[in-house]
Parts: sequence; structure tokens; C-alpha cells
Amino acid sequence: METFAYLGQGFGVALSPYNLFTALCGTLIGTVVGLLPGLGPINGVALLIPIAFALGLPPETALILLAAVYLGCEYGGRISSILLNIPGEASAVMTTLDGYPLARQGKAGVALSISAWSSFVGGLMATCGVVIFAPLLAKWAVAFGPAEYFVLMVFAIVCLAGMAGNKPMKTAIAACIGLLLSCVGVDSNSGVYRFTFGSLGLADGIQFVVLVLGLFSVSEILVLLERTHHGQKALDTSGRMLFNVKEGLSVLATNLRSGATGFVMGVLPGAGATLASAVSYMAEKRLAVKDNKFGNGDLRGLAAPETANSAAACGSMVPMLTLGVPGSGTTAVMLGALTLYNITPGPLLFQHQPDIVWGLIASLFVANVMLIIINVPMIKVFTKILAVPYWALVPAIAIITSIGVYAVHATTFDLFLMIGIGVFGYILRKMDFPLSAILLGFILGGLMEQNLRRALSISNGDLSILWSSSITLAVWALVALMIALPFWRIWRARRKAAAPSAS
Repeated sequence: METFAYLGQGFGVALSPYNLFTALCGTLIGTVVGLLPGLGPINGVALLIPIAFALGLPPETALILLAAVYLGCEYGGRISSILLNIPGEASAVMTTLDGYPLARQGKAGVALSISAWSSFVGGLMATCGVVIFAPLLAKWAVAFGPAEYFVLMVFAIVCLAGMAGNKPMKTAIAACIGLLLSCVGVDSNSGVYRFTFGSLGLADGIQFVVLVLGLFSVSEILVLLERTHHGQKALDTSGRMLFNVKEGLSVLATNLRSGATGFVMGVLPGAGATLASAVSYMAEKRLAVKDNKFGNGDLRGLAAPETANSAAACGSMVPMLTLGVPGSGTTAVMLGALTLYNITPGPLLFQHQPDIVWGLIASLFVANVMLIIINVPMIKVFTKILAVPYWALVPAIAIITSIGVYAVHATTFDLFLMIGIGVFGYILRKMDFPLSAILLGFILGGLMEQNLRRALSISNGDLSILWSSSITLAVWALVALMIALPFWRIWRARRKAAAPSAS
């Protein structure tokens, strides 16, 4: 009952006229950012952080704005995927497999409405999961000390590589690059300059806004300039705009299964919506033994990734709020936003600042309702926005990105650093390195160093503190499991490949 009392308090915060208007603006901005190819939730949230800070928004209002943008981007990413076969972000890639064929069959309206409904169901299920499990995890997390936090963050880094599918080594290397970047600047304990190369501009380290916008916005600008798609137009959506009862019932079981899968994958540090959508899609494809039309316009193949996307976005809030560990690249950016307001996420946040936590959780319910109401009637408007040519889109991204970086410290050094990071990010993208792993490694690197030093200070330099408790031993076991997982996948793939030749 105490949980529901806190939730009611959160609705009091989220439903205030000011915060309600903020959530509405966030959902609209997020939807537009998500549907435009080349942008996405990380860019949308990162661009709004300096704006929210400059406007002097209180922390609960700023978090509601960023969460609404995050969910709006997950909704908006489906539109270009379905209509143009261009995923607005990585997590929308699976949506193109059945969404675009449905649009080519003249069912674009049905596909968009099924997608919106699936996202709503996934977000609603995951938000209920946040309400139920977040306080329980917060109480359990009180037992965490510096050693437990350090091992947990090692687990988060290893999760990136263990769940990365066919490129675990590249993901691990990208995470290590992020860890190295987090070491730049003055050592807070000794005052020694690390990796600054004599530059005073790097004395304070690399700012996360500079890193995020460089890796994602600048590199995306270079990718857009490289592309040669011209004159693409939205598909005709003049047919039936809403799905019928039969179509809704046909995807109901898929919605429930994918919502649960997406929430669990969202809670896992480093997994995120991209992995959740892929796992849900493959699971539904295996279950659909009869009348399997996956890849050719199956509504279940559209509903599965969309439900999982939205559920994972909400689920990723759990580790961020309760443990201070980002569940995705976007929540890593939001974690950085909390530091701007001098807010330390973790179990004590539920006790000391319940208005912020429960206001954010309640706003997830509000944002999901707003998005389902906004998205369905505005399908035709969205298709017109997608017609924005690259010659107008690229300068707009460049201007917004530059303003966002310059607003942090008002130095041109940050602008040049952002460009350099962007070129480096573009090269890594061409080599198929996941940039989100760099961001997660960067965010976790500073926290890992702090907790390791605290743990060693408590134990007078005795490393055994890192495996002296039952929690650390359990997490180390999970770390070993995640390290072994890629090798098991490789062994299984080779075994399957060898079976036909042997027969």
C-alpha cells in the first residue's frame, strides 16, 4: 500500500499543469526526433539537456521532459521504418522487416496503428513493472557498498559484449574506449593530469554532452552527407487507418509476451531496446510455426519489436534510478543529466527525493497515454515531415548540435573537440563498432574508478574485498557467465555448420 501512496504522490507531481504541458511538449518533440532518419532518443535527450538546464527547469520537470522525449522517440522511430524502410534508430531496425512490406501492400495505416497500440501496451506493462519492482530493488540495493557497485558495473560492461550478438569483440573494444575517455582530466585524488597532452581544455575531462553529440550527431551528419538517397517520398496512406478487432486479437498474445521480454531486457544493464526488439522478434518467429509470414508483412512481426522497444525504454529506468547504472545509451545520457542537478541516483533517492522518482514514474503513464492519442490522428502529418530533404536536414542538425555544445561552457574548444570526436565516431561506425557501448563505458568509467578506490580505502588496499560478500560472488558468477556466452554461441554456430557437411 505504501507503494501506491507514493505513486499517488507522483501523479500529483506529473499531473500539475506545468509538468503536464512539459510532458506534452516532450512527447511531440520526441516523436518528431524519432521519425526523422538520423536522429534518435540519444540525440533528442542530449540536445534538450542544456536547454532544460538553461531554462532553469526544476529537476523533476527536467526528468519528465527527458523521459517524454525518450518514449516519444521510441514511438516516432517506427514511422520512417514502416513508410520508407529507413529505421529512425537502431531499435527500429526489426520494425522494417514486416512494417515496410505491410506498407507496400497498401496497409500503411493498419501497420502504423498496430505499431502505436503495441508501443502503448509495452510501455504500460513496463511502467507497471517499474512501480512493482523498482522499490523492491531499491530496498535490496541498500546492501550494496563500493565493492558491490564496482562489481556490478563490471557486469554491466561485460553485458555489452556478452549480448552483442555476432560482434562481441568490437563491443568490448568500444566499451574499453569509453573507459579510457573517462580517465581524461585531473585525477580528483592526486591532482595529476591524465591524458590531457598539455591542453587546459581537457583539464576538466571530456564533457558527456560533447561526447554524446560528437559521437552521434556529428557522425550522423557525415553519414547523411555520404548517402545518395534523393527524391524519396512517403507511401500513400489513404487506405484504412486503424486495425480492426480481429487484427488486434491476433497480436494480443504477442504484445503480452514481448512486453514481458522487453521489460526484462530493459532492466538488464547494457541490453536496451535494440536487443529487446531482436530477441522478441526471433522468439515470435519461432513460435509461429503455422501461417508464418514473418518478413513478408506479418502483423505479429511488427507488434513484437514495437512492444519490446517501448517496454525496454521504460524498463531501463529501473537500474538507472535504483542502482545508478544506465540500462541503455539514452538512460546513460539521462544519468549525466542528473549529475547536472547534483542528484545521485541509487536506493537512497527513493527515500530522500520521492517527488522526483515517483513523479518520473507517474509521467511514464501520462506520456504513454499522450502518445497513443497524438500518434494515430497525425499519421499524414508525419509523412509530410519525412519529406524534408537532406540539404535542409543536415544544416539543422549541425546548428542545433553546435548550440547545444557551446551552451555548456561557452568555449570554442568544445566545438572542435566535438568535431574531432564526431570524425572518430564516423570511422568507428564504418568499421561497425557500436557507439552506444563507448557512451556506456564513458559513463560507467568514472563511477567504477570512484567505487574501486573507496572499496580499497575501506580494506586498506586488500583486493579480497571485491569478492568477500555473497552479492559480489553472485555478480562475479554472472560476469563469468556473460564472458562465456559469446564463446558458447560461436561453438554452437560451428557445430550447426559442421552438421550438414558431416551428414
